[in-house]
Amino acid sequence: MPHLVIDYSADHLGRDRIAVVMDELAATAAATGVMNVADIKVRARSFDDYLVAGRRDSFVHLAVYLLAGRTPEQKEELSIALRRTLVEHCADITSISVDIRDMDPIAYKKRLKE
Repeated sequence: MPHLVIDYSADHLGRDRIAVVMDELAATAAATGVMNVADIKVRARSFDDYLVAGRRDSFVHLAVYLLAGRTPEQKEELSIALRRTLVEHCADITSISVDIRDMDPIAYKKRLKE
C-alpha cells in the first residue's frame, strides 16, 4: 500500500539516475520497518517547468502516502531516513524535501487484478 512519489527537476536528474534513487528509497523505507518491502510502490515524475523560491533551482520532493496508524515517531524516523538517502544520492540538488501523508483507511479503495 505505501506509495513513494518523487517529483524532480528533469534537467538535473536523468532517467538512469532517478532509477537508482527509486531503488534506494524503497530499500530505505523497508529497512525502517515502518512498511513491508512487498507493499511499497515507487513512482517518479519529472518536471520541465518549475520554480523553487522564484528561481529555476534543482529540486527533489518525496511524498510518502501511508494508511493512517503509524506513530509520529515512526513517521519522523521514516522521513529522516528517506531524506538521508536523497541527500546521499542527490547531493548536488538545491532543494530536497520529504512529506509523510496519512491516508484515511476507510476512504482508500483499491482493486488488484488477479
